[in-house]
Amino acid sequence: MAQDTPKDNAGFTLPAPTGTPAEAAPAATTASVETVPALDPVLATDTSSRDTLIGGAVLLVLFIAFFFAKNAYANGLVAKRLPPNRANASGWWLFIFLASVATAVVLAAVNAHKFLAPLFMGPLLLVALVALVLTFTSSKN
Repeated sequence: MAQDTPKDNAGFTLPAPTGTPAEAAPAATTASVETVPALDPVLATDTSSRDTLIGGAVLLVLFIAFFFAKNAYANGLVAKRLPPNRANASGWWLFIFLASVATAVVLAAVNAHKFLAPLFMGPLLLVALVALVLTFTSSKN
C-alpha cells in the first residue's frame, strides 16, 4: 500500500518574506500613524442624518408614552378630589417636564459634542425644572 511517488502539495503556502523583520516593523508603524480617518471609507461614513432620524423616532414614541402618562396622572388627581382643570394643568406640566428631559437626553445621545453645550442644555433643563415645580404646585388643593 505504500506508494513511492511524492504527493502533490496543492495546499496553502505562505509567501516568502520580503525583508527582514527589523525593516518591516518601522514601515508598519509609520503606515498606522499616517492613516487618516477621513480617508478611511469605514470611518468616514456620515451617520448624522440617520442618527437624527432615529432620535426623532425615539422622541415621537416617548411623547406618545408621556401623553398617556399625563392622562393617567390627571385622572389620578381627579380621583383624589382635585378639580379637573387643575388636574389637567398639572398633567400638562408633567408632560412638558418629561418631554424636555427626554429631548435633552436624546440630543445628547445623537451628537454629544454639539448638543451638550450649555447653549442647548441650559434652556432645556431650565424648562424642565420650572415644569417640575409647576407640576407639583398646581396639583395642591
